[in-house]
Amino acid sequence: MGQRELEMALYSAVREAETRRHEYVTVEHLLFALIHEPVARNILRRCGAKLKRLTADLEKYLNEEIEQLPEGVKAEPMQTMGFQRVLQRAMMHVRSSGKAEIDGGNVLVAIFAESDSHAVFILEKHNVRRLDVVSYISHGVSKVD
Repeated sequence: MGQRELEMALYSAVREAETRRHEYVTVEHLLFALIHEPVARNILRRCGAKLKRLTADLEKYLNEEIEQLPEGVKAEPMQTMGFQRVLQRAMMHVRSSGKAEIDGGNVLVAIFAESDSHAVFILEKHNVRRLDVVSYISHGVSKVD
């Protein structure tokens, strides 16, 4: 995923929070957006995720666990600290590796540092580990044929 696709995924995460009338854009909104982006989707699939089930679990969490703003209240959702940390970590990783652009793979790896997030819980529930993502991105090692 290139810079443009990542920007679109970030925009999608914000719009997802707004559509659901959530006050905050969370790591879970970000993961939801990445699942719908072709390259990140491929990485997750190669790491063994069953995308329909993963999406369903995220949908359930977003629908049932995140409080909605009252009807009639319109507000631009704010990024949580976790959301911001994920993006900062991904950018630092890209800079330290000498790459030119951040991509969805960098963001997926960075999500795992938010160990208290429900996004990590859901990924691990679906047997996707940080090492799986790193191994696929770095070496093309897939958990599936």
